[in-house]
Amino acid sequence: MNPKAAALLLLPTLACAVGPNYTKPQIPVPKTWNEAMPKAANAESLARWWTKFQDPTLDRLVKDAVEGNLGLKIAAARIREARAARGIAASAGLPQVGANAAYARTHNSPFGPRNQNAFEAGFDAIWEIDVFGGVRRDKEAALADVQAAEEGRREVLVTLLADVGRSYLELRGTQQQLRILEETLASERDTLDLAKARLEAGLGTELDVARFEGLLKANEAERPVLERQTREAIYRLGVLVGKEPSALAKDLETQADIPPVPPEIPLMLPSELLSRRPDLKRAERELAAATARIGVARADLFPRFSILGSFGRRSQDAGDLKEGTAQFWNVIPAVRWPIFSGGRIRANIEVQNARQEQALLQYEKQILTALEEVETALSAHTRERSREASLKAAVESTRRALTLATDRYTSGLENFLSVLDAERSVYAAEDQLVRSEKTTAVTLIAVYKALGGGWSPEGPSS
Repeated sequence: MNPKAAALLLLPTLACAVGPNYTKPQIPVPKTWNEAMPKAANAESLARWWTKFQDPTLDRLVKDAVEGNLGLKIAAARIREARAARGIAASAGLPQVGANAAYARTHNSPFGPRNQNAFEAGFDAIWEIDVFGGVRRDKEAALADVQAAEEGRREVLVTLLADVGRSYLELRGTQQQLRILEETLASERDTLDLAKARLEAGLGTELDVARFEGLLKANEAERPVLERQTREAIYRLGVLVGKEPSALAKDLETQADIPPVPPEIPLMLPSELLSRRPDLKRAERELAAATARIGVARADLFPRFSILGSFGRRSQDAGDLKEGTAQFWNVIPAVRWPIFSGGRIRANIEVQNARQEQALLQYEKQILTALEEVETALSAHTRERSREASLKAAVESTRRALTLATDRYTSGLENFLSVLDAERSVYAAEDQLVRSEKTTAVTLIAVYKALGGGWSPEGPSS
């Protein structure tokens, strides 16, 4: 059969591609959140949520992390790898052409010329015609892999920004705890001096002094713990921005308050989460790739059609290669069909079917996990804000109680145990309030992360 005619006969079948056509699964999700959002803001504010804290240091840390974090660079390298792999898959559907040249010298005896030369130069080509769509399915899978890698980088970005924000707010919270501790220790030293003065004046007892010295030493023992937590947060931030752990020590050692927590939470429906969270989009693209690879495996059941050809010149003298008489060419249509493979092909199809099923179940699992994370984060943030309000009232009450107890003790109207208990209560209430303020900020970041905040569909956040 004429090679051109054979190719024309195959063209109508080129649109055929074996294996299932992918459609995005419709996973049912709740219409609303069980946990209410107290104050809703535009969902677009999610892309740069850290700016809502209005803290220049946090803004700088985020910028440095986006530019220098090694995990983010690894994710970018994975994208380049996936794109290169897609190029490999696409090349399988194109003609492959190679150049060749050869020289041979033979010796014949006793008949004919004793020595003969043979020169040859030309091109070889092979084109496998993708009749049953195996190559096209492989290209589909490779494209889905690229998209999954891109979503994977966004997933790393979302996690990175949340880690930076959480570590920074924990640092500022711990520093504020240290400040409160130092103020408490200073107040307790004054009270201890008062107890010693009353003892010298014959108005107090050694028991009062001993008790207050014990309270002072116990609170001083909290300082190393808070200093360790401060260092851990600084070292963690150094690594997150892609530097050595102590690189940010000089910049972050200066104490600062926790930045005010924005009251708004971006409004988003559960159904919008599927298109917002990168981990869900990555899982969906991995499912698409797994579906396409079923077609790649099924294509092995069918024959492979290819056209082989060569063109060149051959002569006994290198100078004659430019002559037309030295020219040769050939075209060879070929068919290769695996008749017996020991069950390998069908076993591979089963493997790909099982992987596709796993990818679907993984997608459904990640959706449920995402919904859980949002509900849990909303619950934690809402209730911590309520707890913070109660602790603020408690601090005010304990401070008033301490003032009254100290005045009555100085006047001889109250025993020293009242002052001691009041001092303990004030420090405990103030420390709990700072911890609650820190937790409120951290739980808000957890809400941002759970909603997929930290990237914009229009471009990367930085």
